[in-house]
Amino acid sequence: MNVLHLQSGELTGGAARGTYWLHSALREIGVDSHLMISGRDARGDDSVTALADSQAKRVDYALRNRIGNFPTRLYTKRQQSIFNTGLAGINFTRTSAYRAADVIHLHWINGLVAMRSLRRLDKPIVWTMRDMWPLTGGCHYAIDCDRYGIGCGHCPQLASKSRWDLSRAIVKAKNATIPSGLQVIGISDWLSECARRSEVFRGHQTRTISNNIDTRLFSPLPIQVARQALNLPADKKVILVGAQRLTDFYKGFDRFLQALSQANSRSMHIVTFGRSAQAAMEGVDLPKTHLGFLSDAVSLRLAYAAADVFVAPSLMDAFGKTLAESMACGTPVVCFDATGPKDIVAHKETGYRARPYEPGDLAAGIDWVLRQDTEGAECLRQQSRKRAVDHFDSRVIARQYKTLYEEMLGSTAGEQS
Repeated sequence: MNVLHLQSGELTGGAARGTYWLHSALREIGVDSHLMISGRDARGDDSVTALADSQAKRVDYALRNRIGNFPTRLYTKRQQSIFNTGLAGINFTRTSAYRAADVIHLHWINGLVAMRSLRRLDKPIVWTMRDMWPLTGGCHYAIDCDRYGIGCGHCPQLASKSRWDLSRAIVKAKNATIPSGLQVIGISDWLSECARRSEVFRGHQTRTISNNIDTRLFSPLPIQVARQALNLPADKKVILVGAQRLTDFYKGFDRFLQALSQANSRSMHIVTFGRSAQAAMEGVDLPKTHLGFLSDAVSLRLAYAAADVFVAPSLMDAFGKTLAESMACGTPVVCFDATGPKDIVAHKETGYRARPYEPGDLAAGIDWVLRQDTEGAECLRQQSRKRAVDHFDSRVIARQYKTLYEEMLGSTAGEQS
């Protein structure tokens, strides 16, 4: 069984790391897996093809993306959030990797796979949705808009007042190009349900297979060892919060700041990581440390292991990989009981799920975790680690995908017969 994964960008991105860990785990359990990325660094892995391995190719991809997303510039009052048309990409069906593959597995494909190229595919296709873009008219998170269920139009992120706007045209293009036999995968039950309600995927086969993490990379460390390595105080309650870009509008950082004002702040030390986190915390009058942008597993593991609790205040997340990573390191999580994160945290077993989207209950969750005695805190840590290993480890998820591939290939063989 030969599987080709398609993932846009570098392997340092959040979605790309999940794709790479899945690809590696599939190879570990005997699947002939190959990964094609539009980035420059294959990490010396012969099973990974990095298409932008020269300056000329990197310029070419950048131009393709700029041209492909040019129509968004016509909406001068649009929100400055990520929005993709699906026009940019290459014809990957000309590659030897495509010809050799039995199954094509799409992940986060913007800039690598143009939607129109899906018409050419003559192999079984799996599409793992790593955010909402596959089912919307261009946005990656719809927030409080549900127009993806009626084909979009009047797009709030484009500040459009027209039913026949760019978002509706993108939905029409997706409907015209997505093959009927496509298998849709949501990385959370919430995302799968969004897909079933969408105009794009209504009628397609949809199932949930959780996102995955490498629980060998993310594993517990003695808390004092981690704090010493990061120069954090040994006698404080450390609250960790972080994301690639903590101030993205759907990450709910304003709810976290409101929760801090209501939590029992005595003996607290706030630790943040991610782009723009330091500036976002400037007005907070509490002891704090900013770790910068963390992209490697070693630094992230230290950060998780040093904390008493990881707070993830997202308003909307397809899954919430940082939550699973934190739990794998034995650190309980406080989140809202909504969207992807509610599938990850077991309430009062591996953390606390607060009522959406109440800062007061988020504060109550933080206090609940920090009030645990030594025995209770240790139980939370052990249960967090166990749940991450049992449900989200890459090898566990790889076996689920292997079963899916076998089902699809068996079905295809039966149809041909």
